[in-house]
Amino acid sequence: MAWWLIVLIILGALLFCIALYDTLQASDPILRNFPVVGHFRSLLSTSGPKLRQYIVAANDEERPFSRDQRTWVYSTASGHNAYVGFGTDSVIDRGSHIIIKQSAFPDTTPTGENAPLPCAKVMGAWRDRTHKFRPESVVYVSAMSYGSLSARAVEAINRGCAITGSMQNTGEGGVAYPHRNGGKLIFQFGTGYFGCRNTDGTFSLDALLETVGSAEVGCIEIKLSQGAKPGLGGVLPGKKVTPAIAKARGVEMGQTVYSPNRHSAFDDVDGLIDFIEMIANATGLPVGIKSAVGQQNFWDELAGRMAARSEGPDFITIDGGEGGTGAAPLAFSDHVSLPFREGFARAHKPFVHAGLHQHIIFAGSGRLGFPAEALLAFSMGADMIGLAREPMLALGCIQAQRCHDGHCPTGITTHNKWLVRGLDPADKATKLANYLVGLRGEILKLSHACGMVHPALVTADMIELIDEPHRSATIAELFDIDASFPSINAEQEQAIQQIMSELGSAATTAR
Repeated sequence: MAWWLIVLIILGALLFCIALYDTLQASDPILRNFPVVGHFRSLLSTSGPKLRQYIVAANDEERPFSRDQRTWVYSTASGHNAYVGFGTDSVIDRGSHIIIKQSAFPDTTPTGENAPLPCAKVMGAWRDRTHKFRPESVVYVSAMSYGSLSARAVEAINRGCAITGSMQNTGEGGVAYPHRNGGKLIFQFGTGYFGCRNTDGTFSLDALLETVGSAEVGCIEIKLSQGAKPGLGGVLPGKKVTPAIAKARGVEMGQTVYSPNRHSAFDDVDGLIDFIEMIANATGLPVGIKSAVGQQNFWDELAGRMAARSEGPDFITIDGGEGGTGAAPLAFSDHVSLPFREGFARAHKPFVHAGLHQHIIFAGSGRLGFPAEALLAFSMGADMIGLAREPMLALGCIQAQRCHDGHCPTGITTHNKWLVRGLDPADKATKLANYLVGLRGEILKLSHACGMVHPALVTADMIELIDEPHRSATIAELFDIDASFPSINAEQEQAIQQIMSELGSAATTAR
């Protein structure tokens, strides 16, 4: 019998079996009514995102990150030329397009080697914490826990942060072995108190002291909520609780772990402040909070009580509703919490009125990993920016949007051994470092174009958003920001100007 006839018989038998199964199954009416051909609907549906990503979509159409944005990150991370030719292909006179208003007399301070960009404020100085410090980089890698990311991805991030002097936020999964590769940590914990919990899931100060004493932790962040899923608890399935994850989180291996939707260690604003001060006194470290922005009364009360007590967080991280997550219900991702710009403006304003905004470090997160978006955040009063998905792109993420199903093709958000093996921590650490340095350099160039030596000096009247042709407004006008109230005081300004001048002079001398 000819080989092709054998192939046809096998294919025919296979199609018959598929058609029989489709006809008999009861869960999918399309397949039952249209056996075999009904599978093409599913195939086209699942292929849709890939077709749009590579073939159909324009350079600036995709979400959450457009092809232009991804290309910029990939090029910067690879150390290639990230310039463009011929001019912009964006429509710049509509769609809330960012316009940075350059000065006629730009700043001429040289950019130091590896574009050093320290924070303009000293973290913990207001409350004179024992281990107060000035963050070496205003750009840091935001919260992504070991568990949501693979061990190799976490290791690559920590190594890349060590190279650039940036900090790495642990996420709320505790401190694990991949975090111990030289990078300075922001230890974050949430309602599950992973890494600082008793066996019953309540907070344990002794466990916290043990965790922060075992690693290079610079500060502690208490997560109240996250932009992509605020006001929502979480579930860590038992099958994901490996020995390493169990050790880092302080839970039993193989047991499903539930995180409630609120903290059990405090019940109100004064309780939160007491909790922060207790941790700061015990550890000597600066302590801050992270939250998405919802009801305004919390921020008003927090600023008022902090002013009255002269106590409270050393830093506040505002997470926008457009922020990323490994997994969340669609309703929460789409509809709960304000986007970054609106949320930051509302949360920041009470601290300006209370006279606290120059004492506290404000960090922002939510798609801020691009030069113009980052500078806009600084103009609104941010002192640092936390990035998560953009560093994932630098590690090789292709925006496959499979963070939640364990099949991430790049080995970043999966623990599948075959997929993870493709991620080389040493190579990806270098790419992440290139991206962080490249981003800092671009932020500095934009700041210099505005006539400022540091982005903390860029004010809200130096940036406009064009809503539609012939209609635009400054950030100050849109978000009711008084540009006469700078985010840093005269002493802080003098200090950071001196630091940037010395870094520039050192780079010039080295050449």
